[in-house]
Parts: sequence; C-alpha cells; structure tokens
Amino acid sequence: MSESNGSSVAAIAKRHFNEVQEIAGAIDLSVLDEIVTCLRNARLRGAMVYVMGNGGSAATASHMATDIGKNTSIPGKDPIKIISLGDNLPWVTALSNDEGYDKVFSGQLDNFLSEGDVVIAISASGNSTNILNAVELANARDATTIGIVGFDGGTLAEAVDLSLHAPSTIGSYGPSEDVHMMVQHIITECLKEL
Repeated sequence: MSESNGSSVAAIAKRHFNEVQEIAGAIDLSVLDEIVTCLRNARLRGAMVYVMGNGGSAATASHMATDIGKNTSIPGKDPIKIISLGDNLPWVTALSNDEGYDKVFSGQLDNFLSEGDVVIAISASGNSTNILNAVELANARDATTIGIVGFDGGTLAEAVDLSLHAPSTIGSYGPSEDVHMMVQHIITECLKEL
C-alpha cells in the first residue's frame, strides 16, 4: 500500500471516529433512561415491543430485537417480548407489492398492536413515510412510541412519545447508524443488568 493511500485511510477513519464520538456525546442520557424504564415496564406488563427501520436502520432493528430478546432472557426476570417488523420478508414483500411500501410496517401493526404495547422506530432522517404511518397507527392505538433518530430528528422526533436524538449532519448515515447501534447495545445492557 502506498503511503498516500494509508494516509487517506487514516484520515477517513479519524474523521469517522470523531464524528461518532461527537454524536454520541450529544445524546440526552435522561431520554435513554426513560426508554429503559419504558421497556422495563413493558416487560413487567407482558406487553409486546415492535421495532422497525429501513435499510441500515432495519439491520439495527433486527439486531436490537435479537439482543433484547435473547440477552435479557435470564433467570428471575420475565422475558421481553420483542420482534423486528422487517424480519418477516414474505409479509414485507406482500404488503409492499399489494398495498405499497408505505404500509409495510403499519400493515403488520394493524394485525397485532394492542394498547400498552411499545413501538420503536429507528431512522437516521426521521422522515420515512412507512415509519411515520406506523407511528401514527401506534399513537392512535395508545401504544407508547419511541424514536431513535439522527440528522435533525425529522418529523419522527415530534411524532413519538420519547425521542432519542443523535444529532448529526444531514446525510451522514454511517456515523448516525453507528451511534444508533451503540444505543441499542446500551439499552440491552441496561435491561439485562437493572
């Protein structure tokens, strides 16, 4: 590898790490505390938790459902009932094909969501129509809605009961999504230990 390539890689890596650190440092930890409390209460009530996102945020949602579902199932504590709405590909494609992509999450929630359940929406932009439609339905059913957002928060930040905003430059998906993944790991650890 030439020295110029090595310097470019190092510069890009440092810029990325610095941006992640800046975004993570701007998170309101009191909101994080409220989210953990909400999920602990959902566990005690036996309520369902639904998590969703698009693209990289769909991967984070799936990871979150796996981590919380598996890692918090420990002796002496009730399991947390959690599912990622992006993980049922046949249903996602059926809803997308037959009703439109803007209904891929709300169409699933329409079948299952009950009052007192929790809906977590992960979105860097906070402006995805399919996410906003699902949150609107969840709010109408008196579910608790949580947004994990980046950029300027978008519409989602104002549409949910609890908004964890990881403020970042608009279009800076990688660092935003990295911080969202860190947040879900922290939430999982809190639910496991507290």
